[in-house]
Amino acid sequence: MPETRNARRTHPSARSPQVRSAATRTRILDAAGSLFARQGYAATSVADICAQAGVTKGAFYHHFTSKQQAFLDLRDRWLAPLDAQFTVTRAEGETLPQVLQRIAEMAQPIFDAVGGQERQQVFLELLSAARQDPAILPAMLSPRRKYRNLFARLVRAGVAEGTLREVDATLAADIVVALGFGFVMQSLLDPDGADWAKLARQGVALLMQGLAA
Repeated sequence: MPETRNARRTHPSARSPQVRSAATRTRILDAAGSLFARQGYAATSVADICAQAGVTKGAFYHHFTSKQQAFLDLRDRWLAPLDAQFTVTRAEGETLPQVLQRIAEMAQPIFDAVGGQERQQVFLELLSAARQDPAILPAMLSPRRKYRNLFARLVRAGVAEGTLREVDATLAADIVVALGFGFVMQSLLDPDGADWAKLARQGVALLMQGLAA
């Protein structure tokens, strides 16, 4: 009898509804990403995504309110490694320049996260769709604002502790974010053109030289 119960627990059909739901959502996002990359956002319909994922429209709309939401959820899924890298704790005695440089040293997973032809194509589709769909543009800009606010707080803390010179914290944060997103965009357009993660690290180091007190 115990062996039978164990077999039931490990059988695929015995997975919890939450696990099955998460697996279905992932399958839909994978299918959407593949189609957006292959044929573009505008040319892809919800029916196309359902056919690719092997789900009904009811299942699609259980997880997403629209094709647009699936599109933006792909953005969130691929920005997750970036958010994880920015969730940093400050070690005792660590200065703000050291914190910023440590963030830059963790750049490789960020570039890995946008690597691969399919992801590159979807990111470029995001930019194209943002120009055409007014509802997508604010969603595309929101991560930039979040990262700018994060770096502005860090710069202000560095100025307060005396390790960074007196500067406009918002302007400095805008430059940091522009630097990072600029390298990401170049890696999308020319993935083999350079070691973009290394250049990002060197760029932040150069910027820190200019900001150091």
